[in-house]
Amino acid sequence: MSGPLTGYRIVELAGIGPGPFCAMHLSDMGAEVLRVDRTQDAELGIPTDPKFALLNRGRRSIAVNLKTKEGVEAVLKLVEKADGLIEGFRPGVTERLGLGPDVCLKRNPKLVYGRMTGFGQEGPIAHAAGHDLNYIAMSGALHMIGRKGQKPTPPLNLVGDFGGGALYLAFGLVCGLLEASKSGKGQVVDAAMVDGAAHLTTAIYGMMGIGRWNETRGDNILDSGAPWYDVYETKDGKYVSIGSIEAKFYDELLRLTGLNNEDLPKQWDKPNWGKLRDRFTEVFKNKTRDEWCEIMEGSDVCFAPVLAPSEVANHPHNKLRGTFVEVEGVTQPGPAPRFSRTKPKIQRPPAKPGEHTDEGLKDWGFSAGDVAALRTAGAIA
Repeated sequence: MSGPLTGYRIVELAGIGPGPFCAMHLSDMGAEVLRVDRTQDAELGIPTDPKFALLNRGRRSIAVNLKTKEGVEAVLKLVEKADGLIEGFRPGVTERLGLGPDVCLKRNPKLVYGRMTGFGQEGPIAHAAGHDLNYIAMSGALHMIGRKGQKPTPPLNLVGDFGGGALYLAFGLVCGLLEASKSGKGQVVDAAMVDGAAHLTTAIYGMMGIGRWNETRGDNILDSGAPWYDVYETKDGKYVSIGSIEAKFYDELLRLTGLNNEDLPKQWDKPNWGKLRDRFTEVFKNKTRDEWCEIMEGSDVCFAPVLAPSEVANHPHNKLRGTFVEVEGVTQPGPAPRFSRTKPKIQRPPAKPGEHTDEGLKDWGFSAGDVAALRTAGAIA
């Protein structure tokens, strides 16, 4: 293994979405993450090839029946050897299983116990079901995303599940691990997607405070309101992105589009942004996306082609940096960020549920007899 988190051990109680993404991220950074799947999943199998379950990459999987006292005790023995734990159930579920933070921290006082929820561990709707869209709606982030006169646009599940959820839990766990290395004490990390998504909008609240942002969608500089911060269709039906906010970058945009000698409204003349947008729309439709790349790519316009997922791995810049990698024939984003010395890498392809039950338990201190006893008790699969 390599990466800056090499040597750290994390127990992951298998869930969906942000929990696995957090575990994947820690694994990419070198942590040894042992995924605890359900025995039902191991016994039934999964309908698709596991190599495509990319959020499960990098770690081994054991299958444990948490409805048995032997299974719960097995996980607690893993906890004794772990630095951290990830769980993504509704509030109170791990407590009912016998794997709540009080029990786990009693077994391992240095444990950093990471909890991933949508609404947090307490509050009037903490126990309610929800998905990314609901959490970013509650945070205020969804209201900000969309074009003028249109309803809010769901930004995939990037803002809640992965940005406001998984990455905040990963950051919280690493913060907890750093603190535990000094204090010798573990603690609970309460990562709620509502909190994280709200935190991501901090800069917008600053702009609102000074009057440079209003609550009308598509009427501000970063939400498609400004004509010089938007995407434009090209002659071949593809798109390019323009982000010429600063004056010197805007001047370069005008020069490379050939509009620098036209009598156009000033950049910050907001009442006339519509006229500017119309002119930019006309100009960008005069050439193909590749032709605009020849003119603008690498310039200070703040320009990039809008690439489809099937194109990104072959773009020269992404290719040179190895931004995308191939594992068992599946193209996928590689680990990020990068380190000069402790280089992150994908440790292994995604596992089938329970694929490494025997070897995983043995590597974490269970004897062959222990494993056999757990299997006899129906605690593992």
